[in-house]
Amino acid sequence: MNYEEFIQSKRITVKPSGFEVDPAATNRQLFPFQRDIVRWALRRGKAAVFADCGLGKTPMQLEWAQKVVENTGENVLILAPLAVSQQTAREGEKFGITVNICKTSKDVQPGINIANYERLHHFSPDQFGGIVLDESSILKAQFGLMRHEITEFGKPIPYRLAASATPAPNDLVELINHAEFFGIMSE
Repeated sequence: MNYEEFIQSKRITVKPSGFEVDPAATNRQLFPFQRDIVRWALRRGKAAVFADCGLGKTPMQLEWAQKVVENTGENVLILAPLAVSQQTAREGEKFGITVNICKTSKDVQPGINIANYERLHHFSPDQFGGIVLDESSILKAQFGLMRHEITEFGKPIPYRLAASATPAPNDLVELINHAEFFGIMSE
C-alpha cells in the first residue's frame, strides 16, 4: 500500500440514511431555499442546519420534524434552551404544525414534542424516531456532561437534526462533537 492509498483508507464516508420528499409535499409557507435545505436534511437522515439569525431555522426544523413523523409514523423530540419551547410551539401554529410541550415522558403525544435540554433525563430514546437539537451549539463543551447525555440519548434514534444560528465554523471541537452526535466519528 502506498501513501496515497493509506490516506484514502482513513477517509470517512457517510452514506445518507434518510428519505426523499416530493418538493410539492413540503410546506408552501417556506421559502424555496428553506424547502431545499429541509429536503436535503431529510435525504441525509442526520444533518446539521447552520442558518444565521433570520433565515428561518425554526420553521425548517419544524418541517423536518413533521416529515419524519409523516414518513416514519414515529414521534420526534425537539430539545431546546429554556424559554424557547413556547416560542417554537407558536411558530409551529403559524406553519400549521402542532408542537406538544413536554416536561416528562408521560406528556409525550403522537407527533412532534418539545422539551428543554435540562429535562432530557425525563425521557427515553425509544419513544422517538427523530430528534432535533435547537441551538445545537450546546454540543460545544468538549467535556460537558450535557453534551455526553445528549449524544448518548441520540445514538439509537435514526433521524437526527442539529440546528444552530451560531456555530463556530473554525472550532474543531464543536465540529467533532456534532459529528459524534450524528454517529460519524467519536471525539
